Amino acid sequence: MKKVQGLRWWVIGLIALAAVINYIDRQAFSVLWETEGGIADELYPDLDQEGRKKVYGDIGFYFIIAYALGQALFGRIFDKVGTRLGFAISIGFWSLATGLHAIVRGFLGFTLVRMLLGLSEAGNWPGAAKGNAEWFPTNERAVAQGIFNFGASFGALISIPLIGLLAQQLHWQFVFLIIAILGFVWLIPWFVYVKTSPKKHPWITDKERNLIIDGQKNESNSSEETEKKSLSYGKLLKNKQSWGVILASAAIDPIWWIFVIWIPNYLVNVFEMDIAGITKLGWVPFLGAMIGAWFGGLIAKSFFAKGWSTNKVRKTTIAIGCAIMLPALLSLSNPGSPLIAVLIMAVILFGFQTAIGNIQTLPSDLYNGKSVGTLSGLAGMSAKFAAAVLTWYIGNKLPIDKYSFVFLIGAALVAIVVFSVWVLIPKVEPVKVKS
Repeated sequence: MKKVQGLRWWVIGLIALAAVINYIDRQAFSVLWETEGGIADELYPDLDQEGRKKVYGDIGFYFIIAYALGQALFGRIFDKVGTRLGFAISIGFWSLATGLHAIVRGFLGFTLVRMLLGLSEAGNWPGAAKGNAEWFPTNERAVAQGIFNFGASFGALISIPLIGLLAQQLHWQFVFLIIAILGFVWLIPWFVYVKTSPKKHPWITDKERNLIIDGQKNESNSSEETEKKSLSYGKLLKNKQSWGVILASAAIDPIWWIFVIWIPNYLVNVFEMDIAGITKLGWVPFLGAMIGAWFGGLIAKSFFAKGWSTNKVRKTTIAIGCAIMLPALLSLSNPGSPLIAVLIMAVILFGFQTAIGNIQTLPSDLYNGKSVGTLSGLAGMSAKFAAAVLTWYIGNKLPIDKYSFVFLIGAALVAIVVFSVWVLIPKVEPVKVKS
């Protein structure tokens, strides 16, 4: 039987590719909304920019609410059915939802398909955490998470210019249909390469299997050698470490969503850009994010190589990311020009990805077995609820000329991240779970 060298890297590569597709599907709506002759022009010709911003913000709010619910739902689904089938369910439904964007009309139709998209796309994140915990030893998880986050950032990077270029050539309905196909094609290599877990996979080498298993031995907890079943929500939430993960996620994630949801709208309303300008500059912030995803994983790996503890590695790397974000968010209150604005955004998202990759590994650092996906799902759900509230506020309450206030909120959220990780998680180590 054939063996595949470095099979774990093929697995995380496919998960990262799913994240690329995830962001192309997700960002299409924001770009096509602002396109001349696009969704807003065609469906809401009588509304001014403020009115269109409100409609867009309301649809975005419901998308993120569904995304939040999907985080908890898919965290449980992945723990029940496993990584292989869980990803197939998630990407199959979000690709269907993307295609349905081409046939709906009006606020209700777009709200429903955006909610289906959000619900199903949410599986990508607890699924990545689950796959990371299953396929990688502890000292490689930050690198694996960085590869996944690189995929998300690369998807965000290419989605705006890609969708912008397609939008200049095709009607927005055809654009949705074209990108919907990508997810269905992804399912083919996924089912071929990811047959089962690394312990039983017929293609994995003995050397790689032993590397993974031996690298996870430090995850046993004092009450039982292997956690056979997922802990109940009640047992998970009795531990302040779980709340540290949840609160840190809820504080840091809205910073990302400020830019994912609102960059095209910000550039149009603050700097009066057209679709060509958005296509030219809208990708720049995500270049910083893409580099930061690599940086966060590699710097954590280098700290591990020095013999640092998991606690010291995670907290130091998260601190570096937060130290980068804070002054950049404050400076974005008055950038002066669109080029300076997107460059500052790139710095912010570089720091964000440096920190978030290590925050996302905390569930697998603190728990093992089937509780990883559950805690990741809870943290993701809380993060998306927080992002939804901020999205609603920007769309409904924030005047077009007051975007600077949002970046001050972002700076305050960075401080909450630091509190959550340092105070609520005194030491990043396996939590002693009482039976």
